[in-house]
Amino acid sequence: MSDMLHPRDEIIQTMERIYRSRMTTTSGGNLSIRDDDGAIWISPARVDKGSLTRQDIVAVRQDGSVDGRHKPSSEFPFHKAIYGARPDLRGIVHAHPVALVAFSICRAIPDTRLFHQAYSVCGNLGFADYALPGSEQLGRNIAKTFADGADCVILENHGVVVGGDHLQHAFQRFEAFEFAAKTLIKAHLLGSVCSLNDAQLSVAQQRKVTFQIVSHDHPSTNEKELRRQLCAFVRRGCRQRLLISTEGSFSARVSGDSFLITPSMQDRELLDVDDFILIDGEMAFAAHGLPSRASRAHQEIYRRHPDVQAIVFAHPVNATAFSVTHRPLDARTIPESYLFLRDVVRIPFGVPYTDASALADAVSMTSPAALLENDGVMVLGNSVLDAFDRLEVFETTAEAVINAGVVGKVNPMNDAVIAELRSAFSM
Repeated sequence: MSDMLHPRDEIIQTMERIYRSRMTTTSGGNLSIRDDDGAIWISPARVDKGSLTRQDIVAVRQDGSVDGRHKPSSEFPFHKAIYGARPDLRGIVHAHPVALVAFSICRAIPDTRLFHQAYSVCGNLGFADYALPGSEQLGRNIAKTFADGADCVILENHGVVVGGDHLQHAFQRFEAFEFAAKTLIKAHLLGSVCSLNDAQLSVAQQRKVTFQIVSHDHPSTNEKELRRQLCAFVRRGCRQRLLISTEGSFSARVSGDSFLITPSMQDRELLDVDDFILIDGEMAFAAHGLPSRASRAHQEIYRRHPDVQAIVFAHPVNATAFSVTHRPLDARTIPESYLFLRDVVRIPFGVPYTDASALADAVSMTSPAALLENDGVMVLGNSVLDAFDRLEVFETTAEAVINAGVVGKVNPMNDAVIAELRSAFSM
């Protein structure tokens, strides 16, 4: 979000994203921003979270005076206490997303070491003891946990509170924390869960992509169209929870080995057409920003496979659950799943960033879907639409298999059925 947004507008836009993604309810949760003058802007008490207007947002000044037509959220005391304990924080998200609530009522903290990005984004984790909602005691409990260095705090039998350098930063932490919690719950239905060790986290966090950054003044008509498609499908992917704001990359071949790709460290849902970066050889043509850290992996696949026209690295919850366990994903569930995914390959952790050549050897348009250990999934396509469609099928297939495990024994299609499909569709 733009630094030029007024706190009223930033709170409304952030709440709309949280509510649309069903990470809060009409009556639950609250957001706040502390501005440069020390005023705390906060969502109101007892107002529909699904239809907030800028006039609904309340400002509580340092002298205690209130600017707004509503009372501030009943949880204002703990927002104020957190800001008092942590002067570095400027935005707070409190909500009751289902996965984190599940952990809160079990008095547990989800392990963000499942993924290097979630571990990095979420920061330090903490737990605060229960106290009456809206009470000064609850504020003291939460503020102490933040004062001890936590950035994301599970509230006993209540939900979660997350702080950030600004509200968007807090939202990104909150989203990544809930994503890790959801993935853990799904993964435990599949088997034992594998977390990353210190050495693996260190390798992942140190990865860098270097290109010569140059300006880009004359995009072709084809490139402009691909920018439009990428922008639309990345936004759709975020809204369908196939991508989250801090993770995933989407690219499309422009011509030869040149391709457009999402930028690094930018909110995926808010990308515009000029944010995508054109990679051609060792040059990155960018209006601003840096290319995705997965760019070398995308580049090697395009070089090796001329028929590949689009690539997605993503983290949909159900498919990603397979990536953090040893459980393979058998796509022989229904004809559509097998036709789109074929035999899903498994890529060891770190390969996309340390050995792009090995990654390119493992995939092709005849093996277009891969589980990336502790790093989500990857799909290839013969167009942007085809790649996105395959990603949707990947996630729905994974969810169906997880659900089927609760219903009864999973019965994949047999070899005769697969042979018939392969023949009928010239596979």
